[in-house]
Amino acid sequence: MKFFYSINPYDQQVLEEHPVMDAAAVGDALAAAEKGWQHWKALTPARRAPYLLAFARQLEQNKEDYARLMAREMGKVLREGRAEIEKCIVACRYFAEQAESFLADEEVPSEATRSWISYEPLGVILGIMPWNFPFWQVLRAAVPALMAGNAFLLKHAPNVCQCSKALEHAFREAGMPEGVFQSLIIDTDLTETVLAHPVVRGVTLTGSERAGSAVAALAGKHIKKTVLELGGSDPFIVLEDAPLAEAAAVALQSRMQNAGQSCIAAKRLVITERIYDDFVQALLDGLQQYRQGNPLDSDITTGPMARLDLADKLEDQQNRSVALGAHVLAGGQRQGCNYAPTLLDAVTPLQPAFTEELFGPVGVLIRVRDEEQAVALANQSAYGLGATIWTADRQRGERLARRLECGGVFINSLMRSDVRFPFGGMKRSGYGRELGRYGMLEFVNIKTIYIN
Repeated sequence: MKFFYSINPYDQQVLEEHPVMDAAAVGDALAAAEKGWQHWKALTPARRAPYLLAFARQLEQNKEDYARLMAREMGKVLREGRAEIEKCIVACRYFAEQAESFLADEEVPSEATRSWISYEPLGVILGIMPWNFPFWQVLRAAVPALMAGNAFLLKHAPNVCQCSKALEHAFREAGMPEGVFQSLIIDTDLTETVLAHPVVRGVTLTGSERAGSAVAALAGKHIKKTVLELGGSDPFIVLEDAPLAEAAAVALQSRMQNAGQSCIAAKRLVITERIYDDFVQALLDGLQQYRQGNPLDSDITTGPMARLDLADKLEDQQNRSVALGAHVLAGGQRQGCNYAPTLLDAVTPLQPAFTEELFGPVGVLIRVRDEEQAVALANQSAYGLGATIWTADRQRGERLARRLECGGVFINSLMRSDVRFPFGGMKRSGYGRELGRYGMLEFVNIKTIYIN
C-alpha cells in the first residue's frame, strides 16, 4: 500500500501517514458523489445556504485548531492561519447570502411569450488544490460551486492530507449530505479515472504550469470544463510620486506573507529610478522587523517553506540569477526549509529572478527610468495574474492599470483575492475565474428557455 506523509517543514518530523486510495475506493467515492449530487441539485439556493452557514460555524469554532494544523503541516505562522480561516468564513457567508440573486432566472426581452436564461448546476466538480493556502484555496473554489448546486471532490496536495481530511470532517459535522463534499487521497494515476467519470462535469486546478497543462489535456480529452489558476510573477510598480513608507510596508507584506508562497505576491518590485534608493532603503529598514522561525511561536513573522524540494528550487533560482549579475542585498541563506527573507538587487530580464516565478520569500528589485519602461517590463512576462501600482495620482494609476496584461490591478493597495470580485489571470497564469458572480457561473449550465 502506498502512503502520503504529513511532514513538519520546520523540523522535518513525520506527523502522520495517509493510505492512498485504490481504484475500488475511488469508485465508491464517485458513486457517493453521484447519489449526493442528485439530492443536492434539487435543493434551492435558499435551502443549500444553511449547510454552508453551519460549515462556517464549524470553521469559527475550530479556528485555533486549524491554524495550528496549518502551522505544523505546511509552515504557516499562526496569525496568518487564523486570518486564512476568517477569510474562509467570510466566503461561506457571502455566497450563502448572494447565491439566490446570482443564480436567479434572467429575463431576456424577445418576441416570445417569455424567454429567459436559467443557471443550473453542472454535476460533480473535481478540485485539484495546492498546499500554500490549504483551506482558502479549496473553499474559494468549492463554496460557490456547492452553492450553485454542484458536488465537489477534493484532490488536495499530498503534503496537506491532514488539512484535506479536516475540511471533509467539518462539512460532515455541519450536516452536509453524504457524498456532496469528499476528500480524495489519491495519486496522479487515478486522476484521469475521476476526471473521465460521466458524473464529473468540470475540474478546477490551482497549481503549477506543468500541472495545469496536464490537467487541461486530460479535461480536453474527456471534454470537461476547466478553470486554471497557475500562479504568476506579479509586478509591484512604484512611481516617483508614491507614498514611499506605505508602499514599502505593503511590498514587504505582499512578498513575505506565507513565507513568500503566494501566487499573487509582489514578486517583481518595479521602481522608478528617481526614488529607487530611498525605496530600497525603506525595504531594508522594514525587513529588520521580520523574524523567521518555528511557525507555532507567536512572535515569528515568517515560517519555513512547505517542502525541501521547494526550498531547493528557490535557492537554485537565486544562485543562477546571482551568477548572471543580481546582488543579494539581504538574506539569501537557508537551512532546510527555513529560507531567510531575501532581497535581490540589479535584476534584469535575462535572469531567472525576472523570467520565472519565485515561490518563496525572495523579493526582486528592478530599476526603471519612468512609467513607460515600468509598464513595458511589467508586461514582459509569460504570466498575467495580478499587478499593483503605487502613485499619488489616481487618474495616472487608472490609465496605467488599463495597459497592464493581467487579471486584476490594485492601485495603492495590497493585491489580494476578495470574495466580491472575480479572481484569475491570463497568458500562462491560466484562464477562468473564481469568486464573485463570475466565479459562481463558471460551473453552471447557462440554459436558454424560450416559450412561444
